[in-house]
Amino acid sequence: MKLLPASRRRATQKVVVGDHDGVVMCFGMKKGEAVTVFKTLPGQKIARLELGGVLNTPQEKVFVAAGSEIRGFTKRGKQFLSFETNLTESIKAMHISGSDLFLSASYIYNHYCDCKDQHYYLSGDKINDIICLPVERLPRITPVLACQDRVLRVLQGSDVMYEIEVPGPPTVLALHNGNGGDSGEDLMFGTSDGKLGLIQITTSKPIHKWEIRNEKKRGGILCVDNFDIVGDGVKDLLVGRDDGMVEVYSFDNANEPVLRFDQALSESVTSIQGGCVGKDGYDEIVVSTYSGWVTGLTTEPIHKESGPGEELKINQEMQNKISSLRSELEHLQLKVLQEREKYQQSSQSSKAKSAVPSFSINDKFTLNKDDASYSLTLEVQTAIDNVLIQSDVPIDLLDVDKNSAVVSFSSCDSEIRSIEGQYGTLQAYVTPRIQPKTCQVRQYLIKPLSLHQRTHVIDHDRPMNTLTLTGQFSFAEVHSWVVFCLPEVPEKPPAGECVTFYFQNTFLDTQLESTYKKGEGIFKSDNISTISILKDVLSKEATKRKINLNISYEINEVSVKHTLKLIHPKLEYQLLLAKKVQLIDALKELQVHEGNTNFLIPEYRCILEEADHLQEEYKKQPAHLERLYGMITDLFIDKFKFKGTNVKTKVPLLLEILDSYDQNALIAFFDAA
Repeated sequence: MKLLPASRRRATQKVVVGDHDGVVMCFGMKKGEAVTVFKTLPGQKIARLELGGVLNTPQEKVFVAAGSEIRGFTKRGKQFLSFETNLTESIKAMHISGSDLFLSASYIYNHYCDCKDQHYYLSGDKINDIICLPVERLPRITPVLACQDRVLRVLQGSDVMYEIEVPGPPTVLALHNGNGGDSGEDLMFGTSDGKLGLIQITTSKPIHKWEIRNEKKRGGILCVDNFDIVGDGVKDLLVGRDDGMVEVYSFDNANEPVLRFDQALSESVTSIQGGCVGKDGYDEIVVSTYSGWVTGLTTEPIHKESGPGEELKINQEMQNKISSLRSELEHLQLKVLQEREKYQQSSQSSKAKSAVPSFSINDKFTLNKDDASYSLTLEVQTAIDNVLIQSDVPIDLLDVDKNSAVVSFSSCDSEIRSIEGQYGTLQAYVTPRIQPKTCQVRQYLIKPLSLHQRTHVIDHDRPMNTLTLTGQFSFAEVHSWVVFCLPEVPEKPPAGECVTFYFQNTFLDTQLESTYKKGEGIFKSDNISTISILKDVLSKEATKRKINLNISYEINEVSVKHTLKLIHPKLEYQLLLAKKVQLIDALKELQVHEGNTNFLIPEYRCILEEADHLQEEYKKQPAHLERLYGMITDLFIDKFKFKGTNVKTKVPLLLEILDSYDQNALIAFFDAA
């Protein structure tokens, strides 16, 4: 959704929207009613809608991408362009600048000028968005790709000039202030895990300006815009998130963004624009949402101060609004009844084919770095009746504040923790509230090393264990095994003959380096358990394909102590938390008995003061301690497995030591066993 530029100053703007049915619709608002300017016929799903025109003139031509075709319309709705790109994949992202067209499908980037091919680039991971620095302000064409592997790739022609690592998978790019800021090189990005940042893209290197971490654990960023909604002469940053959050950030004296307003909507926000649509003289934030609503958040005061005559007028306006809404509602109810009857007749007739209503699901299964859990988010065009979650891997379901589902044995929109090494499928059966009852199944893979996340740098000074595989396998085969084991690896084998990926375990902060090519794979980690899981899974996958693998490994004894030291602060914190929570009830009884807490030592008083927070924290992490115990047990078993010794009989002894935990005693037990 975009707003067309106003034809004159202070005039209202028209809204243009492209939808999943392939319809482009342009409308304006008159007395609170939507008045259509033009509407096209349905076609292929529209993936992108952008405005364009001659540089330095109002950008009022509408361009849409559907499938592999680009179509252009005037502001009156006349089609003036139909350009078939012949790309094998559907277009996912588009940017328009004068006569330059920048497109990307999943992995492919193309640059056209006047619909003629100019440049091409094949990315190592999926391209989520694309933008070009303003050519009217800079003497060069600088396209920037936002790629799934947490990297912005800055291009020159068909080559990468440099890469910029960002703190999450980037989903959206925008020019700062709509024009690249003071330098013309300032670029904003938003990530799928809800972070925002500003980077200056110079010819030689990036300069990081600011970054907003997602402290409130809100949804991923889907759209941004720059518009002075506060009215202080400085453009504000408007942000739309996939959990329905709309945010307005203003800039302080140091040019750092500060959150000024936020508003929660009940659907994900697919587009956001600042402008004047409903009433001239009053700016508003216009948003479009997943199921097709276009909504305005206005600066117009709701309660007007007025004299007696004015009040009558306002009341009359309100009455008119209510009666028009009422008649619209009656009309819709009648339409629903007619459609329902029509459906009943067609489904009962002898020639009836099974008429199961189709619906689309917007779903996301993402790893949260902060607490090593997965979030499963499901969104449907209509109200959801229930979701059944089924898993062939043991999982814990953690409730989240945003979740309104009533839980019985399984819960919708919960965060899910899996323990590494166990792998399988999580299935979600989604049943919306529509007649007749219908259900769709979505599948999510829980991978053997599901808590690992891609990173671009690792610490090479850590004590590492090495697993080496050799055999008669191709580059594509070994890549498919890595995809099977680890999240965030592109499904297509990367270009070249050899590739290296780095990973970090989000729960323990241990790391993994995987380098592989045709006939050889080398995996290094400071955690023996990671190496053990890889050894088991990779040999199983190779056996399935009847490939003979030669497996060798080098175990670094020091790494076990190193991993235990990484676990130590987490374990200590959890044990202390459990101890404090156990004391709360007894302390509360004492407090009631004595009438005050003055007699308690400061430590106990502190526990009582923080009781709610401690219980909340403990409730959030019910299985945290068991997970840590499980990881220490795995580490113990894996250490001796590589020596050819089975120590499972000693596990009860290990658990005893953990119950009266002391770091030195634990390390001594590992050394002595």
